Amino acid sequence: MPIGIRPINDFAFKKTFGSPENKPALISLLNAILALPVSIADVTIENPFSLRDFEEDKLSILDVKAVDQAGSVFNIEIQRSLFDGLIQRIVFYGCEIYADQLRAGDDYSELRPAFSICLMDGRIWRDSPKVHHVFRLTDFESGRTLDETLEIHTLELGNYNLKEAELAEASLLECWLFWLLHAHEYDADTLLALFPFPPIQLATECISRIAA
Repeated sequence: MPIGIRPINDFAFKKTFGSPENKPALISLLNAILALPVSIADVTIENPFSLRDFEEDKLSILDVKAVDQAGSVFNIEIQRSLFDGLIQRIVFYGCEIYADQLRAGDDYSELRPAFSICLMDGRIWRDSPKVHHVFRLTDFESGRTLDETLEIHTLELGNYNLKEAELAEASLLECWLFWLLHAHEYDADTLLALFPFPPIQLATECISRIAA
């Protein structure tokens, strides 16, 4: 019987990737999206999933915030509805997680790279078939980038069209995106067989428990 719950459902996403016991799934997804020179080995989830908080405030933003072993900051969220001002909101959130690292009296040199990731259930730039866009602070003429500051990633799931038959040759990111979009169509045993990767299997077990 299909699991029936889409992982991009706000509750399911936060439960799956925002629960400390599922940290390997979050780390794997972050590494797949960011493709950093040095892979993320561990993170601390700053706003872990809480059923009580969700029940008390169902309008809360169910993003996942984490910090890695080097102090880099990550924010990842699902955006189910595309609306006017979404791009401005994404930029605002990215700037916010970068600036929020400092307190009064802190030195600017203490700032660490901040990565803001928005998975969009749809398409926002209809003139491009790209799924994954990466934005950095870059000089137009020289191409010089202000490294280790702010990086914004958007993933337009509406442009993703990989088929099950192509999974054997797919990248880790492609596998994660397929799982996010299609896990609800499969039963747990089939998903575990399709994705022989412990982090995705951990996420599958979590989504199965939610559906039970």
